[in-house]
Amino acid sequence: MTEVKKILITDTTLRDAHQSLMATRMRTEDMLPIAEKMDNVGFYSLEVWGGATFDTCMRFLDEDPWERLRKLRQRIKKTKLQMLLRGQNLLGYRHYADDVVENFIAKVIANGIDIIRIFDALNDIRNMEKAMFYTKREGGHVQATISYTISPLHDNNHFIEMGKRLEEMGADSICIKDMAGLLSPYNVYILIKELKDKISIPLQLHCHCTSGMAPLAYLKAIEAGVDVLDTATSSLAMGTSQPPTDSIVASLKGTPYDTGLDLEQLSEISDYFKEVRKKYDIPLEAALGVDTNVLSYQIPGGMISNLAAQLAQQNASHLLAETLKEVPRVRADLGYPPLVTPSSQLVGSQAVVNVLLGERYKMVSTEIKNYIRGLYGKPPGEINPELREKILQGSEPVTCRPADLLEPQMEKARSEIEEYMEKEEDLLSYILFPQVALNFFKRRQGLIPELKEEEEKKAEEVKVKSNLDLSAIYRVDSSLLSDEDDDEEVWDIVYPT
Repeated sequence: MTEVKKILITDTTLRDAHQSLMATRMRTEDMLPIAEKMDNVGFYSLEVWGGATFDTCMRFLDEDPWERLRKLRQRIKKTKLQMLLRGQNLLGYRHYADDVVENFIAKVIANGIDIIRIFDALNDIRNMEKAMFYTKREGGHVQATISYTISPLHDNNHFIEMGKRLEEMGADSICIKDMAGLLSPYNVYILIKELKDKISIPLQLHCHCTSGMAPLAYLKAIEAGVDVLDTATSSLAMGTSQPPTDSIVASLKGTPYDTGLDLEQLSEISDYFKEVRKKYDIPLEAALGVDTNVLSYQIPGGMISNLAAQLAQQNASHLLAETLKEVPRVRADLGYPPLVTPSSQLVGSQAVVNVLLGERYKMVSTEIKNYIRGLYGKPPGEINPELREKILQGSEPVTCRPADLLEPQMEKARSEIEEYMEKEEDLLSYILFPQVALNFFKRRQGLIPELKEEEEKKAEEVKVKSNLDLSAIYRVDSSLLSDEDDDEEVWDIVYPT
């Protein structure tokens, strides 16, 4: 029989809520005035760091992400602070050497993070093991993560077996991360009930509201025995964000699942962020309504808006419907990777290029090539044989843990930026985002002008070397798009927003 117990709440307002609705643009100055009030609510944890916030702080806000973390920790003294980590990718879009992972996690915990939610875009647990080991060694809480997706290869048994293996690897808790809002209420009930029967550690659920099912899924998850839910303050909830904290708390009040959180306090926090959100651009389609394309194509809402933006910049918005159909085909060709960073960018960008050129895989990005070569990890399923042969040309893909092929990076990087370093964390910022961090350091020292709106736009531009204007296509690695006919470079690299 399922144990009836108080439900714990992780609030995502200071990380995933504004990442989902406001392109991760919330400034630290808008977080600090409300931080102590949020600390007094009694949340299980506050998600405040990681994901896209690290890159965005330096690239667009001219802020030091490490300084943000320290300032929040100074004000939040009672509640555990939580972050999202992309396994061996850390907060970037490629694998980093083990010495970088070791030092990064040590600094993260030293600066105030208590819980690290660790995932891998392919659910390849080899890419999670080092991050889990170092988090445990540094005294942090390891929340190992299952990236939920739907495909012919992914069923509940697959996720349950993964959960068992993660517990065996030393996870302190497990999170089911439903980034596209695909979990239906009755399926989540079965999944959580069966998973709880197989593991002995707490289970947390993270859903987005894009499909409209997340609040319903949360209630069935509670009945099935989930321990912790991710929610966002009501003024930054729903749409592509999480279910509203206030509504979930009110729904459970007076029941055996009562969170014990005070609705009046939550209302004050929501009122504060109602004013904050007026400063930022929140696209209507992100904040309101249900996107049924999520259910039809298993594409996260944010990815759909990115595809639409890329096509619009090519004057090709009329090709969106065809691109949405192409995304599942590319995903199938690649062995059904979950559509989460960075695999969602790889799949989406290739789908756009295929449709724009009117020929599948005429141009193939180096990221896709590296994926097929095994340099992102083991794909969940078999790669399309024709595509595999086109890329590998008879060679065999890498079968080891990709990071085993990487030389240590810390000392080489130190020699490259020694003159700009003011603290050890600067070295890690540089390794993750070399050009972005270097420009940030130079602005900090007054060597180049401060970041202005026009410079922000310029930072997103790329130099096009082909007939097509592919400048809007997102890049996720320090590599180039290549034409299979001549292997010429097509554009310079920028990171996704």
